[in-house]
Amino acid sequence: MVRRSVLFAPGDEPKLMRKAAGSTADVVVFDLEDAVAPNDKQQARESVRTVLADVRSENHICVRVNPAGSGAATDLDVVLSGSIPDSVMLPKTGSAGDVSSLAQQLEERDVELPVLALVESAAGVLNADEIAAADPTDALLFGAEDLAADLGASRTSDGTEVLYARERVVVAASAAGIDAIDTIYPDYGDQEGLREATEFAAQLGYDGKMAIHPDQVPVINDAFTPSDEEIEWAERVVKADNETDAGVFKVDGEMIDAPLISQAERILERAREADRQ
Repeated sequence: MVRRSVLFAPGDEPKLMRKAAGSTADVVVFDLEDAVAPNDKQQARESVRTVLADVRSENHICVRVNPAGSGAATDLDVVLSGSIPDSVMLPKTGSAGDVSSLAQQLEERDVELPVLALVESAAGVLNADEIAAADPTDALLFGAEDLAADLGASRTSDGTEVLYARERVVVAASAAGIDAIDTIYPDYGDQEGLREATEFAAQLGYDGKMAIHPDQVPVINDAFTPSDEEIEWAERVVKADNETDAGVFKVDGEMIDAPLISQAERILERAREADRQ
């Protein structure tokens, strides 16, 4: 499935959850963790259960539960007593054991769902490869804000303080053959800054980016959708590859070999997922 944009909505705000579900985001996350104050958790669980039952959405609907051992079981008890979401997101994922624990809790409730593992701690970064390789893990998400807090690092506009972790997460996801979703861009009013950050994430190899406001979704979707020029180039490359037995050949004066063929095939796959073909 395509996961260019992953939009969060607070679990204690039914109106915002419904609005998010009506957006063009590929994935909508009903958030029971950071977006909800501790005293409002139970109300949020019940609101998420109600909205899940009511909403009719073309988006993939995910529920972010609280960390394993810190409320996830209660979240599942309430939410899964109604309609079942498409996936669950696990915050503060520090090891493959955390993913396995959540998968076990789902199994105990006769539910099997993909787990989107949010890597946002030093331990999670160091264990990113084993988290990505865990069977229930369907995507790795990089959380820069919580990671910086865990490290005691100061966040900067260029993000060099978390660049190593950002790259490690995308490499781990790629090695496991799952999606990698980049961190949020906190200034939702800065469209140009968001575009630059999203384009850089795409250059790193990320498949999508998290969003905290619906206005961010079109920018993110656009950055992760191949342009007409990219699609046309990829089609020429694949056509030429199909017409020759040579290991290396020319397209538009450019030497094309196996890595560029793979790049062309990935562009066309992204285009299909985004309904551009």
